[in-house]
Amino acid sequence: MQITDHIHALKIPFKLELTPGKTLDRSVYAFLIYGEKICLIDAGVSGSHEMIFNYVRETGRNPAEISNLVITHAHPDHIGGAPAVVKETGCPVAIHADDVPWIQDIDLQYKERPIVNLYSLIPGPTKVDRQLKDGDTVDLGDGKSLNVIHTPGHSKGSISLLYPEDNALISGDAVPIPGAVPIYDDPLVSIQSTRKLMDIKGLDVLLTSWDAPCHGDALYKLMEDATGYFQHIHEVVLKAKADYPSADLDALSTHILEGLGLPENAKVGIVMRTFQGHLNRSEYQDLLKA
Repeated sequence: MQITDHIHALKIPFKLELTPGKTLDRSVYAFLIYGEKICLIDAGVSGSHEMIFNYVRETGRNPAEISNLVITHAHPDHIGGAPAVVKETGCPVAIHADDVPWIQDIDLQYKERPIVNLYSLIPGPTKVDRQLKDGDTVDLGDGKSLNVIHTPGHSKGSISLLYPEDNALISGDAVPIPGAVPIYDDPLVSIQSTRKLMDIKGLDVLLTSWDAPCHGDALYKLMEDATGYFQHIHEVVLKAKADYPSADLDALSTHILEGLGLPENAKVGIVMRTFQGHLNRSEYQDLLKA
C-alpha cells in the first residue's frame, strides 16, 4: 500500500517456529521508496522477494529499478529475502557495521541467537557492500536521500531511517508496540534510542516493522508509550526475580510472561534473551531515570 508520496509498505507474513513442529504466525513490513530509482528497506524472509517484485510490477515499476537495499538490522525476518533480491537486481546492500557479522555469517547468528527455523527463514549469507554508521546518508538519486540514525537496543546495529522528503521515519524494530511480545537485547539502550527518535521534530508518519503506519501527534505518543512499556516490563522482571530468587531463567520467564499477561508459548529463546537483558540492568529500578 502507498503510505506517502514516495513510500510504499508491504506486509509480509511468515511463521516463527517456537518448538519443532509448533509455529506462530508473524508478519513484518518491508518498505519501498519510489523515485528516480527504487530503494528497498528490509527484505523479509526467504521467498519474500517474489511478493516484493510482484508489488513493484503491480505499481507500474520494474524490479530491476531497485538500486539500493538498506537493512535496518540483521534479524531473519529482515534479511531472509536479501540473497534473492541481490541475485535478481544486483543492487548493493547497506547495513550498520555492528550487524554485518550476522548477515554475512548465518551460522554465527544461529550460534549467538538461536531460532528453531532460522535456516528456513534465511537461505544463506548476504555480502555487505556498505557499512553504515550514525549520521550517514544514503543517496537515492534525484537529489533525495535517507538519513541514518543508529538506534541500538533491539540489536547492536539497529538503525532507523529518516526520509525528509516525506517527513517519514522508518524505525525498524526500535520502537516496540505496548502489549506485544518483547524482543530486544538491552532495555536501557532501547529507551535511549527511542528518546533519540522522539527528539526529531516535524514527523508526519512513523513506519515500524511490526505495526500499521502511525501519523501525526499519535506517532510521538506511540514512542512515549514504548518507553513506558520498557519500564513496565522491567518492573515485572525485577518483581519476578525478587519473588523467585533461586529460579533459573527458564522458570523465571514463565512468571514474567504471566505477570505481563502474555501467553506461555511466548517463552522462546529470543524472548528469554529480552528478560535476561532486563536482569543485566537490575541495578536500576527505574530505567526512565537511569
